[in-house]
Amino acid sequence: MLLNKILILKYSFSKYSIKLYLRKNRMYKVIIRPILFLFSPETIHNLIFFFFKIGSAIPGLPSLVGFFYKNRFATKSTELFGITFPNRIGLAAGLDKNAEAFDMLGKLGFGFVEIGTVTPIGQPGNPKPRAFRLKKDKALINRMGFNNYGVDFMVEKLKRKTSRLIIGGNIGKNKLTPNEEANNDYLISFRKLHNYVDYFVVNVSSPNTPNLRELQDKEPLTRLLTDLKKENETFDQPKPILLKIAPDLSNSQLDDIISIVRETKIEGIVASNTTIERDNLSYSTEHVETIGAGGLSGAPLRNRSTGIIKYLSDASNGEIPIVGVGGIMTAEDAIEKIEAGAALVQLYTGFIYEGPGLIKQINHKLSEQSL
Repeated sequence: MLLNKILILKYSFSKYSIKLYLRKNRMYKVIIRPILFLFSPETIHNLIFFFFKIGSAIPGLPSLVGFFYKNRFATKSTELFGITFPNRIGLAAGLDKNAEAFDMLGKLGFGFVEIGTVTPIGQPGNPKPRAFRLKKDKALINRMGFNNYGVDFMVEKLKRKTSRLIIGGNIGKNKLTPNEEANNDYLISFRKLHNYVDYFVVNVSSPNTPNLRELQDKEPLTRLLTDLKKENETFDQPKPILLKIAPDLSNSQLDDIISIVRETKIEGIVASNTTIERDNLSYSTEHVETIGAGGLSGAPLRNRSTGIIKYLSDASNGEIPIVGVGGIMTAEDAIEKIEAGAALVQLYTGFIYEGPGLIKQINHKLSEQSL
């Protein structure tokens, strides 16, 4: 009798949670998002982060946010490269560039948050405007150019961490650093962040820093990852190192990536970054050309990103852990990436278009399918 009552209460609470999620998600799409989209992407990004910083300082508010967005579904924790992730859904790098809002972002239900991309010295990035919405396609084009306050600023922010949230540190090189000296830039950020993040992501795939993608070539990439692995071994507790790759690589280049990962013994791959291609868009060529250069993210990238994940997983016999990112706009998109071979997934553009309710939606589906 008591067991039946408990089961009924559990079922009722689950139904209530789903209804609450649907109500909040509808509110975001119908009311909040149209207001946010009245402003330029970068303006609203700065405004939201301002409110996140203010909200973090108000006693009790982070806990209240956490209560509303807490994952109440029985999702499995995932053990990967020595880290236990409470759920499979993370925030991709690029949103919290300076580690200013990770604790509040964690309250929205993310299992992990990737900060950066950070460079040794702060830099302004590319000239504005540098971020553009393609609303009909649920896509973004950005050419931010690693704008950030520098690794020392990030370290000071991370020292104030108040939660147990898993943090990934995404590291890059300064724009003015020639590729011949790039390894030193990565090593500087790696050393300074080592005690404050749970894993590292090496970003050599952004299309918005001149010549950066040349570091994806076999010889320079092998040298870079080898140097980072050697540096990692000097610490008492080495941290996992992942490589973030572009979605514009050919299959032969992906084969090279697999051999480099095996040779250098880094822990995994993040697939993928934004693309320089302009396929699958409903806008005219003239409109897209008016926007100019930059990396495309969002729904149009979904199939290509998933295809890369599947190719890497199949070609490596599933031996290399993959974090899947690119075009996840629904729970089904996330499951598609997991079934293609991703162990974890990350949101970015989908989070902007669909709101924080997307995290709960994905967790609910993963729970239903015992993934």
